Amino acid sequence: MIQPKVVVVMPAYNAGRTLRLTYEELPKESVNLVILVDDGSRDQTLEIARELGLEIFVHDKNYGYGANQKTCYTEALKAGADIVVMVHPDYQYDPTLVPKMIEPIVRGEADLVLGSRLKGGGSAIAQGMPWWKYVSNRFLTTVENVSFGLDLSEYHTGYRAFSRDLLDAVNFRMNSDGFVFDQENGLKILWVVTRYLLHRFGLKRSRRLQSLRGRYSRLGPGSGTTAAS
Repeated sequence: MIQPKVVVVMPAYNAGRTLRLTYEELPKESVNLVILVDDGSRDQTLEIARELGLEIFVHDKNYGYGANQKTCYTEALKAGADIVVMVHPDYQYDPTLVPKMIEPIVRGEADLVLGSRLKGGGSAIAQGMPWWKYVSNRFLTTVENVSFGLDLSEYHTGYRAFSRDLLDAVNFRMNSDGFVFDQENGLKILWVVTRYLLHRFGLKRSRRLQSLRGRYSRLGPGSGTTAAS
């Protein structure tokens, strides 16, 4: 059986304090490539990423969390990923669980797996989640569960695994550059079958795809120079 190519993506912004911890706990035997996208950090994020030998892409300014994810997924797909795992480098998620995250996708049982800080026992706040993020997370997740008819423990998670087929089907590049990226992506995933049918029978036309070209560049090895993406 041919093993899928697993690419971990890290959307980073001022993650210097926790990036090394997050990377060191990734199970390297389960991961083929680690990509870090820096969204205008002002700390030591890039320096540490270079030391770790990560594949690095750098935004020319701070565009936002959604824009960071767009670059992450775009470059992972370019690299030939069969499975893309987003691991936020803030160390609020357990990197050692990557094999568990990808297992349902490898078995063909799922196209999307969400990790949660709010299940499995223990306090999310005690494990490093700021209290104000906890409160807003619980409120928004409750509202979204009611709206979408779901029962998720955490909607706004920085730990997600996607199949390539799902990312190819969802036009994530048209989403917001900000934090509402996740809500827009969730709605597109829920309606992906409908979209397939509409496009197949010519009933709907997509808006022009927003180009990411010019927003970021690949960080070259060694000197810290950048190469065009």
